[in-house]
Amino acid sequence: MSELTPTGSSQPPKISTAIMEISHSQPLGDHPDDREPISGPLGAVEAILRRPRRVMYQLRQPDAGRLILEMILVTVVCALLYGVVVGTFSMGTQLWAAPVKIAAGLLVSALICLPSLYIFTCLSGSHAKLSEISGLTAGLLMLMTLLLIGFAPVAWLFSQSTNSTIWMGVLHLTFLFIATIFGLRFLQAGFSHSRVRSSAGIFTWTLIFVLVVLQMTTALRPIIGSSPDFFPTKKQFFLSHWGDHLDEAAKGSTSRRD
Repeated sequence: MSELTPTGSSQPPKISTAIMEISHSQPLGDHPDDREPISGPLGAVEAILRRPRRVMYQLRQPDAGRLILEMILVTVVCALLYGVVVGTFSMGTQLWAAPVKIAAGLLVSALICLPSLYIFTCLSGSHAKLSEISGLTAGLLMLMTLLLIGFAPVAWLFSQSTNSTIWMGVLHLTFLFIATIFGLRFLQAGFSHSRVRSSAGIFTWTLIFVLVVLQMTTALRPIIGSSPDFFPTKKQFFLSHWGDHLDEAAKGSTSRRD
């Protein structure tokens, strides 16, 4: 019996490096894809979803202001659209009040936290300029709102299927939490290319930003439910606000059983 002679190597084929993600350690601009221009708001959306390094590189260029304005524009449009979906839970004035509050809340939160972000990045040894930091923050907001738009059909389905304000609040906060995680990953990836010696400052700022966003959801209430007042008449910490709603739900459940 003749023996079969192998005609090829038993090693599995190697994956081409052209389809592999470029390492974060590679400087921005070394790969030709990084230097590809970004044209228009739709181009910014595609870049941040498919090739965020393009956005990071363009934010270091002299004409980065145009890209920053385009990302802010996308953020506002997406926030308004998601706000309409949030408003469909209560209808009425919430169809325009919720979009305005969500868009304004995100922009004001970022503006409030921008000075501390600049200080923390400088203390961390970053060489990023204020314009680049502002652009990375705009990218953070744009990515957050794009993900919220992705969650919008699910949010709409539940808004038409339940009357529970608490459960809708939990659902929207869950979506916001997921979107914030991905947005902060983009921000941290951007700072990883700016010679940051320590991540302690960025981590501290992350906690501050999350707290500010959560407090903004309470400061601009109601966003999900309805109220005769556009703004709240009572100052409240967001944990206290959540606790009050949980107590009201528990009392309502007890009274129905009685």
